Amino acid sequence: MLQWALVFLVVAIVAGLLGFTGVAGTASSIAWILFVVGLILALVFFLRGRTPL
Repeated sequence: MLQWALVFLVVAIVAGLLGFTGVAGTASSIAWILFVVGLILALVFFLRGRTPL
């Protein structure tokens, strides 16, 4: 999840540098959403811990 956030962040930066502001805005929004979801999932898995089946 965080890897995809990083990919979209790079796409947003490159698109911003080339002047594609619409694509850059969309990619940065997707990157932000994926980053937040990834952090929430990491926190849930950390707090849940390893429980026996």
